[in-house]
Amino acid sequence: MRKVIFALATGLLPAVPVQAMEAQMKHSMHSGYFYGVQVEELEYRAGDRGEELGYWSADAFYGTDNLKLRWITEGEYDFQEEVYETLENQLALQVPVSTFFDAKAGLRFDTPDGQNRQYAFVGLAGLAPYWVELDSNLYVSDRGDLSMDLDAEYEILLSNRLILTPSAELDAAFSDDEEVGVGAGLSSMELGLRLSYDLIDRSVSPYVGVVYERSFGRTADFAAEHGEPDQAWFAVAGVRLMF
Repeated sequence: MRKVIFALATGLLPAVPVQAMEAQMKHSMHSGYFYGVQVEELEYRAGDRGEELGYWSADAFYGTDNLKLRWITEGEYDFQEEVYETLENQLALQVPVSTFFDAKAGLRFDTPDGQNRQYAFVGLAGLAPYWVELDSNLYVSDRGDLSMDLDAEYEILLSNRLILTPSAELDAAFSDDEEVGVGAGLSSMELGLRLSYDLIDRSVSPYVGVVYERSFGRTADFAAEHGEPDQAWFAVAGVRLMF
């Protein structure tokens, strides 16, 4: 039943650059304060080895043009094992540092099935030349381990409503953290390609696509020790929402 509910939600429930998202999501509350919510990805994933996963990535903010408080949440739920493979929440303060980029700093809490981790982080998010959306962060864990990530995304407008969105996510660590299965060096990569259709002024955009995941080096070794593959393909169907 849980799978049916999730699949129905993804069928009924867009990725846009940070600045474009805020321009459309902002709601004036009082004295220049704004808020907004974006569910960038809410999707069902079917893997090439029979995996069935639910995945989400969402973001909410409150504040002014000069200072915002953000809550960012991301997670992956395994319907077969009935566990959260990943579950991440971030609280961050964000300020503009240029016309197209914001700096941010805050705390991240990882609470999946298994070992928990807490991190402090700093990062940059915004639009690079040619309207590529970038988001990169440097983390230090409660054990003193350093790691970083880089997300990149680009929208290809096939029509006013039909949008093809390639994306890439890279994760790297400066030391091993075997308890959470992360090894030093480039640890993992995720590539995605999603085709969405804007139903209601970019507020509701169902999509289909494909995702490829790959782990490297010591991270791949840790996965093999637990009987997990170092790469996987997923067909995905979901929706983007903007409030």
